[in-house]
Amino acid sequence: MAAGTRGPLNRISAFWDTSALVPLLVRQSNTSQAVAVYKTLDVVVWWATPVEIASAVARLLRTGKISTDDFAKSRNLANALFSSWAVIFPTDAIRATSMQLVERYDLRAADSLQLAAALHWCGDAPQGRIFLSGDQKLHDAALLSGFDAKRL
Repeated sequence: MAAGTRGPLNRISAFWDTSALVPLLVRQSNTSQAVAVYKTLDVVVWWATPVEIASAVARLLRTGKISTDDFAKSRNLANALFSSWAVIFPTDAIRATSMQLVERYDLRAADSLQLAAALHWCGDAPQGRIFLSGDQKLHDAALLSGFDAKRL
């Protein structure tokens, strides 16, 4: 390496719930905060996150909260971003953990799968690991599970 040049910076990875990613694609009150955090943390997501994002953005279109142009732009941006994200794929262990989480916390099935995937990602050692969510219940469950949970 030439003198005065630097190697790649090691960025910290964080687990991003779908609700923390949607503001990157559609202008919302927390978009600026989400973009700032996105610039500093690498993204780890659950396998079904792209489906959840597509559903959330389509719901915004159906309810008239975004235009068809905004929908198309957000879909194109999502497709471009997906390729840079690390993905946690489904396993029997994640399913089993998710079933335990719905009994322990007040979570919907999809949210319990997100949290179970995050626990799998960190090898069930969440201390010091970042979990980002825009959903209060999921944030609280991640915090109680030991993550450094942050709300976007």
